[in-house]
Amino acid sequence: MRLSRRTASLSLAVALVLTLAYQAVPHARVPADRGESADPFGAACRIRVTGSEVTVHCHNPYPETDRVSLHVECARWWDIDTDSSPVAAGPAQTVRLTGRCWKEVGDVWISHRRES
Repeated sequence: MRLSRRTASLSLAVALVLTLAYQAVPHARVPADRGESADPFGAACRIRVTGSEVTVHCHNPYPETDRVSLHVECARWWDIDTDSSPVAAGPAQTVRLTGRCWKEVGDVWISHRRES
């Protein structure tokens, strides 16, 4: 089936009008809930990977203690992944966490917990 020029032009015009009309209509906005509570919490952490070694510095600017843990996932399947014990980062305190793999580091992340 072959479309004539008139049908193709009409189809293109309808698609363009519908697109412009959709963009012109104001849409209901859903408020962005980022899970932020009234009391801020959580240490800011800087992660540095050098070869097979991982060093993390976490600074807690808030008045509540944050228990941070380092999690290292190694790139090789035979290399053992590690999770550190939680370390308390008190108010205005900086803590240092270290970890390593035998070979390459695959992924690194930090978990945060409120002190009970």
